[in-house]
Amino acid sequence: MDPLLLLLLLHGLLLLPLAALLLYRHSPPFQFLCKVAFFNCWIVALATLLSPVAALRGRSVENMRLLRAALLPLKHLYGIRMRVRDSELLRLPGPFVIVCNHQASLDLMGMVEVIPERCVPIAKRELLYLGTVGWACWLSGIIFIDRCRRDAAIEVIARTASAMRQENLSVWVFPEGTRNPGKSMLPFKRGAFHLAVQAQVPIVPIVISPYWDFFSPEEKRFTSGTCTIRVLPRVETLGLSPKDVPKLTESVRQAMAEALAEMSMSDHRDQDMEQPLLGPGEDRGSPQGQGDTARSRK
Repeated sequence: MDPLLLLLLLHGLLLLPLAALLLYRHSPPFQFLCKVAFFNCWIVALATLLSPVAALRGRSVENMRLLRAALLPLKHLYGIRMRVRDSELLRLPGPFVIVCNHQASLDLMGMVEVIPERCVPIAKRELLYLGTVGWACWLSGIIFIDRCRRDAAIEVIARTASAMRQENLSVWVFPEGTRNPGKSMLPFKRGAFHLAVQAQVPIVPIVISPYWDFFSPEEKRFTSGTCTIRVLPRVETLGLSPKDVPKLTESVRQAMAEALAEMSMSDHRDQDMEQPLLGPGEDRGSPQGQGDTARSRK
């Protein structure tokens, strides 16, 4: 090969990292793609590393501690500040069903911030087949449900209700059934509420504030920001029957929708952007009026 051509190729290879760094700092869409890719790679890498450790214990809800530990650092890497309000409402003596709004993959960071001990999410069955990620989820006791087969889903709910009572197990559910970054909540699926009624355990609603100020797939924008997680008062199901489920579902959804609307306005005023470790952020103000019940977790 011509030495001059080889020299030019080497110079080009050396300039690639510099070009990528310049793109990352000055192109929000490129920065968005890099951060989303890093988020997914982090999950796959940690699932691969931790699965053999979790396998020593076998399938157990105790392995959720490993998943939680793997995901908690992400908030620091992305410069996302978590504010938790009324977390004391999660300190209940027995099992319960948590219902939470679902906006994006970032909900995982909110979930691990507040998920109590001996609590597992319910996830769609497709997740089980995502290689080491699915294996790690199975080892952590995550409950998989086939949304396309109603009879199978009903059977899973019945088994889970029994396990909740016998094993003091709590369950985390996203009742919208799919990601919804919109300003209002989608209609709720009733599975979580049938589960709570069958097990005769309370429902604890949790609302995660919108990510609009720092995360937008449509605008290809991913900066630093503040996320508020609010725990609402529990809703008792003792004495309720399946015929009460539609009314129960709508009343819980209404309470969560009202809380989401209130948090949307409050967070828009009080947005406190912090500098991320993965890239430049913008300071858009300082927190104001957080209230006595607001608690920052950094």
